[in-house]
Amino acid sequence: MGEKAGARTPARATPAAKKSGQTTSTGKQQSILGFFSKSANTNGPASSPLARSSTTAKPAIKLEQTPRYLKESTKSNSMSASKRSSNVTPVPSSDAVEPGSSQENRDASTVKGKPASKVNVESSPVRKGKKTVNYAESSDDDEDPFEAIKPRRTLQRRARTAVPDDDDDVYEGDANGVEEEDEEMADFVVSDESDGPSRSKKRKRPAAKSTAPRKRSNRSPSPAAIPSPPDEDGDMLDSVPSTSTAQKWKYDPESIQTNEHTASAPKAVRKPPTSKSKPKAHTREPEDRYPWLANLKDGDMHPPGHPDFDPTTVYVPPYAEKNFSAFEKQYWDIKKNLWDTIVFFKKGKFYELYENDATIGHQLFDLKLTDRVNMRMVGVPESSLDLWVNQFVAKGYKVARVDQMESALGKEMRERETKAKKVDKIIRRELACILTAGTLVDGSMLQDDMATYCAAIKESVVDGKPSFGIAFVDAATGQFFISEFEDDVDLTKFETFVAQTSPRELLLEKSHISTKALRILKNSTSPTTIWNYLKPHIEFWDASSTRRELGCSGYFATSDKNEEEVWPETLAKAKDKDLLMSALGGLTHYLRVLKLEQSLLSQGNFEWYSPIQKNGTLILDGQSLINLEVFTNTANGSAEGTLFNLLNKCITPFGKRLFRKWVCHPLCNIKKINERLDAVDMLNADRSIREEFSSQMTKMPDLERLISRIHAGVCKAEGFAKVLEGFERINQTMELLSVYGGGNGLVDRLIESMPNLKDPLGYWKTAFDRQKAWNDKLLIPKRGIEEDFDSSQDELDRIKDELQALLDEQKAALNCRTLKFTDVGKEVYQMEAPKATKVPKTWRQMSATASVKRYYFKQLEDLVRELQEAEETHSQIVKEVAARFFQRFDTDYEVWLQAIQIIAQLDCLISLAKSSAAMGEPSCRPEFVDEERSVVEFKELRHPCMLNTVTDFIPNDIKLGGDQANINLLTGANAAGKSTILRMSCTAVIMAQIGCYVPAVSARLTPVDRIMSRLGANDNIFAAQSTFFVELSETKKILSEATPRSLVILDELGRGTSSYDGVAVAQAVLHHVASHIGCVGFFATHYHSLATEFENHPEIRAQRMQIHVDDKNRRVTFLYKLEDGVAEGSFGMHCAAMCGIPSKVIERAEVAAKEWEHTSRLKESLERAKTGCYIPLGILSDVASLLREGEGGQSEVEDRGVEVLMRAIEAL
Repeated sequence: MGEKAGARTPARATPAAKKSGQTTSTGKQQSILGFFSKSANTNGPASSPLARSSTTAKPAIKLEQTPRYLKESTKSNSMSASKRSSNVTPVPSSDAVEPGSSQENRDASTVKGKPASKVNVESSPVRKGKKTVNYAESSDDDEDPFEAIKPRRTLQRRARTAVPDDDDDVYEGDANGVEEEDEEMADFVVSDESDGPSRSKKRKRPAAKSTAPRKRSNRSPSPAAIPSPPDEDGDMLDSVPSTSTAQKWKYDPESIQTNEHTASAPKAVRKPPTSKSKPKAHTREPEDRYPWLANLKDGDMHPPGHPDFDPTTVYVPPYAEKNFSAFEKQYWDIKKNLWDTIVFFKKGKFYELYENDATIGHQLFDLKLTDRVNMRMVGVPESSLDLWVNQFVAKGYKVARVDQMESALGKEMRERETKAKKVDKIIRRELACILTAGTLVDGSMLQDDMATYCAAIKESVVDGKPSFGIAFVDAATGQFFISEFEDDVDLTKFETFVAQTSPRELLLEKSHISTKALRILKNSTSPTTIWNYLKPHIEFWDASSTRRELGCSGYFATSDKNEEEVWPETLAKAKDKDLLMSALGGLTHYLRVLKLEQSLLSQGNFEWYSPIQKNGTLILDGQSLINLEVFTNTANGSAEGTLFNLLNKCITPFGKRLFRKWVCHPLCNIKKINERLDAVDMLNADRSIREEFSSQMTKMPDLERLISRIHAGVCKAEGFAKVLEGFERINQTMELLSVYGGGNGLVDRLIESMPNLKDPLGYWKTAFDRQKAWNDKLLIPKRGIEEDFDSSQDELDRIKDELQALLDEQKAALNCRTLKFTDVGKEVYQMEAPKATKVPKTWRQMSATASVKRYYFKQLEDLVRELQEAEETHSQIVKEVAARFFQRFDTDYEVWLQAIQIIAQLDCLISLAKSSAAMGEPSCRPEFVDEERSVVEFKELRHPCMLNTVTDFIPNDIKLGGDQANINLLTGANAAGKSTILRMSCTAVIMAQIGCYVPAVSARLTPVDRIMSRLGANDNIFAAQSTFFVELSETKKILSEATPRSLVILDELGRGTSSYDGVAVAQAVLHHVASHIGCVGFFATHYHSLATEFENHPEIRAQRMQIHVDDKNRRVTFLYKLEDGVAEGSFGMHCAAMCGIPSKVIERAEVAAKEWEHTSRLKESLERAKTGCYIPLGILSDVASLLREGEGGQSEVEDRGVEVLMRAIEAL
């Protein structure tokens, strides 16, 4: 299915054709027998070797030189013409039919054998004398190459081979086409001649040979053996069934009515063909056709396994390039630098994959495997490209798209103007873009509204500490984030960055990333994340190279070319940070390879990123985001049941992305938190704003992504119209909401800060035809907007008026009112007249039906050709007009972006209001207090994420700090609900500090600066970390970074080791957290001896989960109520019985537990010790530290620790 040539009109006859002379037609049509008796391959032998040996040579026949587009193609007339012009009879050949030679893939060839008759074929207005074409009735607009009948082994049917077409490529068959007949598919390989040089010279046609009649086979033709090549022009003969009346015009050796020019000859004896047929490309391994693929090397000739091997390139030796056809060279010039990328190559109306890519497409998606020249090939229609690109990207592949940069007519015009060399006489194709999962820019290809990041990471060691420079981009919106920070030994900030952003694609400096950082990346990213290792300095630039490249590439050029470039403010401030600049260099180089860097960097949308913002926000590190299931659950990694899923009720795509940032960084500033809560109250008190906003913003397009595409100049016409309508709707909405403004609240300030959109939108109301943008997918400017467009349109109208005048003139001359223009495929403006109408002899018949005939003549040809070239020029102007529209729109980029950001903030506030209203009863507005002593109090708190799934959730009172102890020592039976209490408290704090209501009767708290968690017993086998190692690593972070304003939860610390070690670690950590750090939180444990040890500690309060125990039946009833006291035990044996463990096993376990359970005996010994004078170990340790300080040692106990120590001693 060849591509359209841009314009629909025929082409002017070529000069070469004119020189050869032009004869007039008698007005009669030629016979179809002549059509059948022509040789299929004009450059090949006329028949098989056997046929040549058994026939007598005939004199060469000089055919009348007639323009190809004037050949007639109706059945009856074609047959009669054949009888006049042909004096030879075709002989069925036993040779396999060779595919038509392709100009794109053949060298100069000579015709050997008998003298050939010369055929001078003049060009039609569309095709320049390349071939003889059948113009049967067709409803298809696509171009089809003429397919001549060539003798086949099957006598009853003859296949047609494609004659070279200088329009464009014809793709044979659907991507999943019909069943392939291996022996016959060679006849229907798509011709690549469109990419070859256009020839208007006379063609040599081999003289046909006649042979003696051969006995007809008694076997009926098998439909499966008859190839049915797709025909783009709907050629009538392509679809003739085996029982058609056209069969009587086939050569029949036993017919008594022989043609008068048929010579008798001895009966031919069929022999096996002596020449070997060339094997199909797709049946042979690539190494057989391209030997250099057998020993694969990269572009620098490194073999696989070499430390510097580059999987993105492949080495093509010079000797191989010399043997490439023009098309092969064009393909391999692109593919050799994209070896690890699936390359979709545009051919006509199809995108094709070759060689390894074709094999992958065939294996993964069962795409039909066939050949193009010397290469394996699969193809997909242009209309379904996005679907297939998505399929490959979803599988983790990079996908490149190579587009045709000109139409067939454009190529023809270029050749005429520039006299291109042979190598240039193929359609120009260029790499348009490379698509990867982390850099998708087309909204239709993105899976959701959330940001997708591609991150470049630079790691180094500064003053003995790990340091990172990070640059990452959301390619769909063009927003860059940059950061540089010094990290701790556990890479806490780096881990938080990965958890917050979940990058879809990683760019790492080869051999310059630590094992620990790699482990964090592997453990915290999805299996589908794309990893790219870039060569240091060459691909991952150093800081100085980055500054130089950014400075001289014109990314930040101003509208005034004489002015110096102005770097974005954020980037300018970070210019001296070497690690950051190096990371940005790696990202810039990668985007340059993908052909995205210009459109993204020139937006200048840079923002500073801090994984842990210590000023004004609640810090949620990576481990806490995972443990508290903020964005993904621990069950299956989805968003179901997560806090973000619960609260995110935004209706705009850009609002959803901003809301995720709000959840990552809850507020700490009481004033800002209360402003959000005031806005929530206002929106819920008067729901008219909510409803007005929601009704207007529903189905709002993703303006943030679309204005990025407009900036890049690659937006579709309907997308541009959608953007303008979106901003018009925003303007209308803000006018409606302005009546609610006037106050000092957050919503009022946002409404007032909305920029004036009337002025920039005013121009676009009359700039172009919106209806045509939606329907015709074209930006057609209104009259007076674009002068060159108006001039081009006037030229088109002039030519069409002349055509109409010509039609009226001919109507009068022929006295035929029914005379009209008719389009047949690409042969447009054919003069259609009833069959009875007598027309001038100079008119050439082009096609016909039962009742009408259609003609071309010189004056009409010239006008049609002129119209075609004018339409081609006009189509280019339309593209230029669209580009100018995009540039004009982009001058107000800052205004559009500001409007989007304000709408996003309003959307987030309304989302909080909706979530607060949907919380059910009881729910309350949290009260924030600014007190010296931290406090977190909730009355009858429920877990917010279980509101919709658990109808009988039992609420609990939470009280930490204030007039109570800071730490709650939580004990209880297995599965009693301890972990739920811990997670519920943290989640409620996050909700409160985002600015949302909480599901409780009342809530009172001081702002928390950090939530730190140590939950569950998990190992990290991929990081070579045991369960206990993971526990202690997380605990170490808490001890080193927690503050008196932090909320800490420690769950079952010490369970990963022996009881002796576990109790010791748990006891020491609990003492340090309660006595020296002073944070609030929970310490959940099964070590009941800890409750005895810290019974009198002023900052530790013992609590337990209430249960009812049935010792007789070994059953435990969980009441899920939090109360003061210490659990009687963990009741592990009861839980074992409830799980179905055999009674004998449980009874034996109970005996062993009483004899050997260390913690129980420890608890008993502690209680016995209390009968005397027992001092807890933590107190003794602190006293010893103070005594060492008095002896001149360094102080280990700060003022707060001394104060707690004094209270603890007093409690004794």
